[in-house]
Amino acid sequence: MGVVAKYSIKDLEVLTGIRAATLRMWEKRYEIIKPLRTQTNIRFYGNEHLKLLLNINVLNRNGIKISHIAKMNHREIADKVKDLSFIRSGDDDLFDGLMLSMIDLDEMLFQQAFYKAVARLGFEDTINRIIFPFFNRIGIMWQIDSINPAQEHFISNMVRQKLISAIDHVNVPIHSAAEKVLLFLPENELHELGLLFFNYLLKNKGYKTVYLGQAVPLTDLPKIMEVSNPDILVCNVSNPMTIGDVNSFISKLNAVPATKKVFIASASIFELTPELPPHFQLFVSLKQLASKF
Repeated sequence: MGVVAKYSIKDLEVLTGIRAATLRMWEKRYEIIKPLRTQTNIRFYGNEHLKLLLNINVLNRNGIKISHIAKMNHREIADKVKDLSFIRSGDDDLFDGLMLSMIDLDEMLFQQAFYKAVARLGFEDTINRIIFPFFNRIGIMWQIDSINPAQEHFISNMVRQKLISAIDHVNVPIHSAAEKVLLFLPENELHELGLLFFNYLLKNKGYKTVYLGQAVPLTDLPKIMEVSNPDILVCNVSNPMTIGDVNSFISKLNAVPATKKVFIASASIFELTPELPPHFQLFVSLKQLASKF
């Protein structure tokens, strides 16, 4: 797939949750995993090792002893995991199911892990407790150059489909006096899963929403405001900014009339503590902003 993953044993510890000391013990006592070596004799592990350990983790947490797992071949281990269907799964098993589905671009495995999570936790907790922390793990995989962009796009689009479907199925009556919220990401902002989920939360609470999505030019805001006439604007910014970037951003947003509320969720802007117009409020995250509604 274009990316040759090279994990250290510490990388595997982070991605699987199995302590490095335990991995070394399994390697020595049971020969469960056999590391590869670079031309300079440095040990490393690949995606096949990661997949195997994730599967072993699921079996072990579901009561199968490591000594028994060690006698199984890779296919038997993978088949046993599918048979389990995450019946006794906790959050860790769900993480592992998502990771395996991403590595193999396996839609069926994603659906299995996702719906198991929803059945146990409900939709909102699945997104907050499973999906968003899982994307933090993906961030780690980016940092160690072990993920293909296609894999990240696959899992992002699977989650995006679930969020859009959930939004479409919100059946909460909207009161005629309910406030209208305009949601958007500014130019160069493309990561919209958090904002989509926020749109779902607002609809579930009975707010009227206008969802614009990714990369909205701020110069278009006056016309958008004229057409939609929202009470509140919600903008999420993930990309890092300098203080100059922030001042320019605030200046463009200042075209919003003072009679409207402007809520900005951005850790990078929050850290810079810029001066804001009175009708603006700044939050470190969408999660913190959610408490306002």
